[in-house]
Amino acid sequence: MHADTKTSPSVSLIGGEHELVRQFRLEVISGPDQGAKYLSRGERTVVGSARSNDVVLRDTTVSRFHCQIAISDGKAIVRDLGSRNGTRINGVWVHEAMLTGDAVLELGSTKIRFELGDSHLQLPLSAEDRFGMMVGRSKPMRRVFSVLQRAAQNDATVLLLGETGTGKDAAAMSIHEASARRDRPFVVVDCGAISPLLLESELFGHERGSFTGATDSRVGAFQAASGGTLFLDEIGELRADLQPKLLRAIESRTISPVGSNLAVPVDVRIIAATNRDLHVEMNDKHFRTDLYYRLAVLEVHMPPLRECLEDLPLLVSALVAGLDGPENSEILQPAALEELAQHRWPGNVRELRNYVERRLALGSAVPLPGPSIPVAAPDVDIRVPLKVARQRYLEAFERSYLERLLAVHGNNVSAAARAAGVDRVHLHRLLARAGLR
Repeated sequence: MHADTKTSPSVSLIGGEHELVRQFRLEVISGPDQGAKYLSRGERTVVGSARSNDVVLRDTTVSRFHCQIAISDGKAIVRDLGSRNGTRINGVWVHEAMLTGDAVLELGSTKIRFELGDSHLQLPLSAEDRFGMMVGRSKPMRRVFSVLQRAAQNDATVLLLGETGTGKDAAAMSIHEASARRDRPFVVVDCGAISPLLLESELFGHERGSFTGATDSRVGAFQAASGGTLFLDEIGELRADLQPKLLRAIESRTISPVGSNLAVPVDVRIIAATNRDLHVEMNDKHFRTDLYYRLAVLEVHMPPLRECLEDLPLLVSALVAGLDGPENSEILQPAALEELAQHRWPGNVRELRNYVERRLALGSAVPLPGPSIPVAAPDVDIRVPLKVARQRYLEAFERSYLERLLAVHGNNVSAAARAAGVDRVHLHRLLARAGLR
C-alpha cells in the first residue's frame, strides 16, 4: 500500500468543516513488545520509551523520544528525534524520510511494520480566514486557528512550536486578545535575548541589595503580568538551573523574588514558544521533561509558509495595509504574487514582511532573495594548491550564508544566531571576519 500524495480532503459536517487525515497502523514485529499494535489518533505520533509517548516501547535501546511520524498532504514522514541509536527504514539510516508501502522501521533492536490504513481522522478546521493578528485560508492555518480559538476560551498553558518567523508571537498575542484576560497585561520575556545572569530577575523580580547593581527592588514579569498573560518566547533557550524554578512557579502559582524567601502568589496565563525541537532537547538532557509536560498542555505546531503558499495573496494584502501601502500596490498584482509563490521563504512570514517592506519603500520590484546554498558549480582556480582553493571557496560560501541569514532575520543578530544554531558572540566574530560588521 502506498502513501497517497494528494492533498488531504476536507468534508463539511454538522458543527463545522473538518479535514480528513489518513490513519496508519504500526505493528511491532520484533523486540520486547513484539505483537503490540497501534492505530494513529492524530496527525503526529511520537514513538519512544518515555511513558508520555503515543507509542511506548520497553526496549532499552530505544531513546526516550526516538522518532516522530507525521501525516502531511497525504504523505507519511518519519523524523528521527536525535535518538542515540538512530532510526532505519528497511535497514537504511534516515534522519527524515517518507514512509511508503509496508515499510519496516528499526528503532534500536525493535522492528515495527508501518502501513497506511483506509480510514481517516477528522481534524476540525476554523470557518474563519483570520484569528486576531493572523490571516490564512489554507487548511494548515485554519487547523491552527481552530486550536487557537479553543485555547482562548480557557487558561490552559499553551506551547507554540515552529520555525523562526512563522508567527508564534502573533499567535500568542491573538490568544490573549481573544481571551477573558484581554483587558489585563500581556508581558513578553525573550528567554534567548536576555543575559542568563539577569533572566531570573527579569522573570521573578529582585529585592534591593540581592546582587551587585540591585540598588532598588524590582517587580518581575510574573507580577507585572498579574491577571493577564505571560509570553515566554524562545523557551528552549532557558538555562538548566532556571528550569526547575520556572516549573515550581507554574505548579505552585507563586514566585520568590531574587534575595527573598517569601512566596508571592501570582495569577498569570502562560504561553511559551520555541523554534527548537524540545523532544531532541529532552533526549540531550538540555530541557526538563517535567517542564515540557507543564508547558505542552495545548501544543500548537505553526506551519511554515512554504506549506501555506495559497495564503500569499491574503498575507501580502494584510502586510501592505499594515505598512500603510497603497491599495493598488504593484506587489498585489497577479504576476507579482505568482513570482512570490515560486520562492521557498525559509524565513517564513518574517522574511515575507521584510521583502514587502523593501518593495514598498523602493516603489518598484526588487529581486527575490536567492537560495541560501549556491546551486551552481563553484568557480575554482586550479592554478593554486587545493588547500588554498578550498579555503577561498569556504570563505565565499560563509559570506554568502551570513548575508542571507542576516537578510532573512532583518539584521537581528540574536535571531540569526538562534536560527544558525551558534552562539551570538561567535556569530559576531564570523560577521567581522567576513567583513559584514
